[in-house]
Amino acid sequence: MNKDIEPMADKTSAQTHVAIVGAGIAGLATAYYLQTKAKAANLSLSYTLVEKAPEFGGKVITNTTGGFLIEGGPDSFISQKPWARELCLELGLKDRLIGTNDAKRKTFIVHKGKLKALPDGVMLIIPTRFVPFALSTLISPLGKLRMAMDLFIPARKGDEDESLSSFIRRRLGKEALDKIAEPLMAGIYVADPENLSLQSTFPRFITMEKKYGSLTRGMLSQMKARAAAQKAGTLPPPLPLFMTLRGGLTELVTTLVDRLQGELLTSVGVDRLEPPTEGQDRYQLHLSNGETRAADAVVLATPAPATAHLLEPLVPDVADQLRKIRYLSTATLSLAFKRSDISHPLNGFGFVVPKSEPCRLMACTWVSTKFDHRAPEDHVLLRVFVGGYKHQELVELSDDELTKLVRDELKAIMGITAEPTRKEIYRWPHGNAQYDVGHLDRITQIEAQTAQALPGLFLTGSSFRGVGLPDCIHQASQVVEQIIQANFSLG
Repeated sequence: MNKDIEPMADKTSAQTHVAIVGAGIAGLATAYYLQTKAKAANLSLSYTLVEKAPEFGGKVITNTTGGFLIEGGPDSFISQKPWARELCLELGLKDRLIGTNDAKRKTFIVHKGKLKALPDGVMLIIPTRFVPFALSTLISPLGKLRMAMDLFIPARKGDEDESLSSFIRRRLGKEALDKIAEPLMAGIYVADPENLSLQSTFPRFITMEKKYGSLTRGMLSQMKARAAAQKAGTLPPPLPLFMTLRGGLTELVTTLVDRLQGELLTSVGVDRLEPPTEGQDRYQLHLSNGETRAADAVVLATPAPATAHLLEPLVPDVADQLRKIRYLSTATLSLAFKRSDISHPLNGFGFVVPKSEPCRLMACTWVSTKFDHRAPEDHVLLRVFVGGYKHQELVELSDDELTKLVRDELKAIMGITAEPTRKEIYRWPHGNAQYDVGHLDRITQIEAQTAQALPGLFLTGSSFRGVGLPDCIHQASQVVEQIIQANFSLG
């Protein structure tokens, strides 16, 4: 597919061309922002977007057949990070945005093989309502007392990174870590909390500890300030915490692709990258189809291992650092059942599984409760997550073996014995970047070394400064700003 950008007044002696490698959400957003920002600034700029896979979108895959909507990758984005929602609004998708059914919001934790509700008022891991928390049987009396000690424990001095486990144990205790933080928060990153960088994943906690001296005090103060601002009319009503598109997140991908006017290549990889030389002042990209593209700037929006492969001949030290970013494998199994065959009330968004439990699942989302427009009226849709740091080996099971395992676990936890009317399996081998302690320092070093050795080459995507859709979109916008500043004098 080749769509030429409309001619623009040239502010340089020649048109600047950018090559973008990788067309997941980070690469697509990079192309879109290059196009829109260049047009807004009346700059002469073109681009080529190269994707090795047959389709654009990376992990964003939506299957809509038979009245079901099944996501293969992410199913939503967090609204507190505004960039994904803002992009949807810019693309004219306002009427397609939907939030979670928050009237039915409840999260369950598997505890001794049974489902225990997370107490009302727990924000992330912080209790903000005394009575529901005090009455909950999820945390023992001693565990609750230890969590309350957060009000009195002084803030840590120093700015060095620490693991999520270290932070939660220090402020709230081991039981809070094992029963809430590990399955809920580390589960977002399918990561071992003993390795997970707090600075890279939950910097809000660091800020709260420094500013308020207590997570509980900080959360309550922020909630009070928001309520006062909303009452005064200076802050709009809160959005649902998680949002998506009525037709699935593929709507975002297809809308972006429809707007792109550059050269769009699928089923084409980049075999080799040559930097500018005295005789050739542009990057040369040697493609797997035998063709070559020249570019003034290159954006690698690829996973860290693929980026390392391209950079190994050029900056081996950077490639070595990129390979130190670990990846874990996961899989999802979506199961549909007739509603009449399920006795469980599905009175929440689903459950998560602490590592202390023998259950081999990571989590299960009750999709048809969490979002509307996901299953026919007489059916329910569940989505089960396996793999991650606890059970990576499960991703290698055959479809039949994986289905049997999941059904056995759902029978034990939810009493489901019915035959599913439909199943969809998606596997993501080595698909989840791990933000280990010190991750941001490593990324800062990688970016600095790359900028010095290869001016005009930029790195973006989920390997670097955020794994979610909003973070990838935000990084793409920032990279485009850097490209424009480096290639154009705007006076």
